[in-house]
Amino acid sequence: MSRVDRRAAWGSPVRSARFVDASREEALGRIGIATVGDLVTHWPFRYLDLTTTLPLSRVKQGDEVTVVGTVRRIQKKQPRPRLSIVEVAITDETGSLIGVWFNQPYIADRFLEGERVAFAGKVELDFGMHRITAPFVEKLGAPGAAQEPGRVLPVHRTTEGLTTNWLRRLVAAAIDDYADVPDFLPVELRVARGLMSLRASIRAMHFASSVAEATEARRRLAYEELFCLQLGLLLRHHSVRDGRPGHAHDTDGAALSALAEEVPFDLTEDQAAAIADILKDLASSRPMNRLLLGDVGTGKTIIAAHALAAVADSGTQAAMMAPTEVLAVQYAEKVGPLLDAIGVTWRLLTGSTPAAERPVILDEIARGEASVVFGTHALIEGTVTYAALTLAIVDEQHRFGVQQRLALRRKGEAVDMLVMTATPIPRSLALTRFGDLDTTYLRERPHGDVAVRATTQLVDRRHREEAYEAVRRAVDSGMQAYVVCPLVDESDAIQARSALKEADRLATEVFSDLRVGVLTGKMKSAERLDVMRRFRDGALDVLVSTTVIEVGVDVPRATVMIIEDAERFGLAQLHQLRGRVGRGAHPGEVYLFADPKTEEGRVRMDAIVTSRDGFALAEQDLVLRGPGQLLGVAQHGLPELGIASLVDDAELLECARADAAEVLESDPELARPVNRPLMTEVRSRFEGAGGWMESG
Repeated sequence: MSRVDRRAAWGSPVRSARFVDASREEALGRIGIATVGDLVTHWPFRYLDLTTTLPLSRVKQGDEVTVVGTVRRIQKKQPRPRLSIVEVAITDETGSLIGVWFNQPYIADRFLEGERVAFAGKVELDFGMHRITAPFVEKLGAPGAAQEPGRVLPVHRTTEGLTTNWLRRLVAAAIDDYADVPDFLPVELRVARGLMSLRASIRAMHFASSVAEATEARRRLAYEELFCLQLGLLLRHHSVRDGRPGHAHDTDGAALSALAEEVPFDLTEDQAAAIADILKDLASSRPMNRLLLGDVGTGKTIIAAHALAAVADSGTQAAMMAPTEVLAVQYAEKVGPLLDAIGVTWRLLTGSTPAAERPVILDEIARGEASVVFGTHALIEGTVTYAALTLAIVDEQHRFGVQQRLALRRKGEAVDMLVMTATPIPRSLALTRFGDLDTTYLRERPHGDVAVRATTQLVDRRHREEAYEAVRRAVDSGMQAYVVCPLVDESDAIQARSALKEADRLATEVFSDLRVGVLTGKMKSAERLDVMRRFRDGALDVLVSTTVIEVGVDVPRATVMIIEDAERFGLAQLHQLRGRVGRGAHPGEVYLFADPKTEEGRVRMDAIVTSRDGFALAEQDLVLRGPGQLLGVAQHGLPELGIASLVDDAELLECARADAAEVLESDPELARPVNRPLMTEVRSRFEGAGGWMESG
């Protein structure tokens, strides 16, 4: 079988691999292994380094260790009816250690006195004895068997009916039969970055001779993931920029000049630079594909207004899509008057647009009489036809899927795309999720404002009165307050306060003399808009809400926020929420009701209290919670990272990005013979994720 044939065989059913019978095929399927390729790439999640095990006398509390010893005692205990304990004591020439399992009595039957075992886990100290709770266990030999020399053992995820040893045997056979495959990375690149060959890295990842070799194998495989991802994103970017001629907008027209006179404040240097970037893109005949990323209060709206004015000067149309009606209405109310002042026509189209008005608005959009359209998902409905859409602006882009952004872009020909977010995104995550977008960062705030004009305090739930008094003081001085809950309704599964129940409690027990309203995402659109309008107009004193207010809601008189069960939110989300208060002339106060039970929870609460830098908090959120939690919504159309980590491999990502750009600069379509295998690999990864050449 040739190398190419072996790689083709990766797509074959796993049953075709050696030693895989029907029962093992079923077991492998339970852990997601359906093909030969899945088996070859079922990477270990840890290693037991038996070449450098620690003597039992040298283990210390808190250490993550691998130790080897002989089983001396197996003991079952039942201290109370619903609690069983198994203790397995092991010894070596220097000391002893105990493995402990709770409510797993069957564990005792897996050990024999006198056999050699390896335990791996975190060392604890209990009544003077070192122990590891639920350690990973590797059997090294039956009683009386000769000792094997130390080695590095891979630990693969397995399942019932498939032992660790059998899984290792299946993987080893698959590597012998199928791992000798062509390497799609060019030799020059592997040499320049000091990378293993693909074949060597696959074998070393599973069966390394040392931890150092396993580390190098992982580095190669992580690099190839990041490199292929960046190549695909840059190819996708180039397909948008260079596939069809775009519209070269007029960036020196009357509306744009008039807007400069109407803006009632001085732009920051960041804002001016962002406007310059966007206008340069708009003036080009290549379609714009840009991400505008700014922390809370950095002033993205006025930047968008300049892009809208340039489109109006060009005699074409722009659409600005927001994730909620509340935000769409707010943009219409904030940007609309500026457009009116400079003679630019605009309309608002949402799900709540009255039936009598909708046909009129659709006709104006179709005939080109509306230069700018603000709206929600309604902008991409099949009934909406644009006369000449040349600019699409998507706000809080992470709340839309790739397909929704594409649907808006496809309403015109070679449409310029500007996506905006107030959610700070670490550079590594931005390059991974939005690497096909040119990125403009806003960090400077107008008028020298601090990052968040609000103090943040962590309050024990038992001391609620302190926060409630702050609400009363605010209302007495003509201000307003939010109370944010993580849930809409009560949940038996999650013991957290719901917005509906909390609104009722506050209105009847705590603030019976105040005007309390409630806002959730499950309410009908018209009802949500009415509640938000009443709050903005001062008809409500306290608004109890879910995180529907997180995005862009602007109520200048809101100065106090209480966040219930704050430990259930991510740092980025908490930062977004507190950005809703202190937006007017008065600073804000934020009270976090929380009782974090884990170390991670305590770290997050400390971070949000002490830091006002959204980007720093986002970096910490990435470390603590991972990229999926930080963005909140999965971005479809991108291959998943199986080995690479955005936290641990940020430097490797930068290298991969630079290398991908350099390769495409010399071979933009990867058409050279040396790069064709690379193109095949990139295409297969993106097609497998459903996102090849689909720019969002």
